[in-house]
Amino acid sequence: MTSTSFVGNRLIAAIDAPDRGEADKLIARLGDVPSWIKIGLELFCAEGPSIVGEHVARGRSVMLDLKLHDIPETVARATARIASLGAGLVTVHAGGGRAMLEAAVKAAGSSTKVLAVTVLTSLDDADLADIGAVGPIGELVKRRAELAIAAGCAGVVASPHEVAVIRAIAPHDFLIVTPGVRPAGSAAGDQKRVMTPAQARLAGADLVVIGRPLRDAADPAAAARSIVAELS
Repeated sequence: MTSTSFVGNRLIAAIDAPDRGEADKLIARLGDVPSWIKIGLELFCAEGPSIVGEHVARGRSVMLDLKLHDIPETVARATARIASLGAGLVTVHAGGGRAMLEAAVKAAGSSTKVLAVTVLTSLDDADLADIGAVGPIGELVKRRAELAIAAGCAGVVASPHEVAVIRAIAPHDFLIVTPGVRPAGSAAGDQKRVMTPAQARLAGADLVVIGRPLRDAADPAAAARSIVAELS
């Protein structure tokens, strides 16, 4: 079972572009097919907060993926600024602890939803061992999801491989957003824990984040429509 809030057609297009001009070109080629666009670190650092407000003003739902991770006061102040821009979703690292997550949720208010990033999809169990984290990944993701639920987060970001475990413990309206989703035949790139859109949905994902398979497609809008059809 999946959440029914904030889903639309369930596709978040990652706008992995170096600047506003390239971002606008990609969004135009997508033809507004995705329900959401995701603005990440590269574009945000290049263009600043105004890039978020511009797309919100154009009627787009924006996920701002900055993965905030700092002391609670700093994260709270940053989250409040993000909420003022109109972003619908913002990411923070679950590894920052419960106090930080609670501070972000309180600062976000009612219109911006906080998603706790559990474990990056570029990591595997060997990577966890390298950084001294206690795995295996599935158990760590579950613990961090439980932390996010207790802190009042609207949802989590997790690979599709951990979605079923999270769905089993989460409230019915808890959002699970999954990167590491690749259409059949697409290269995994630097992602280590991947599934197809259909597999992610069957596991219980609410929204999927897809970047390079859209950005690099000959026809991004057609590629997006194909993914939306698979998700439905």
